[in-house]
Amino acid sequence: MSTRDTILRVRVTAADADTLRALLRETHPDVGGRPRHGAGGTVSIDAYVSPAEAETLEREGVTVQVIEDATATGRARQAEVGQGNRFAAGDRIPRGLGIKLKD
Repeated sequence: MSTRDTILRVRVTAADADTLRALLRETHPDVGGRPRHGAGGTVSIDAYVSPAEAETLEREGVTVQVIEDATATGRARQAEVGQGNRFAAGDRIPRGLGIKLKD
């Protein structure tokens, strides 16, 4: 996996709300959740960006903290999912709220 394929979850913290708004309008990162207000009037928001995009977000009045490698976390979660067909045995009947339809 190349760094081009890597997506990071970062926390972007700006000195004030106006600085954060201007940054978001200019760069258009994929944000997650709502902005959070911190001590001293700072405002932060989580974003999902490539490593190169994370570097371009940092500027005067803005800090970027890498929270996690979202790509690696996603691959780890996918590895937890079973690979087999739980209905493969002929004597097992699926149960649940579904309705059986005739073909």
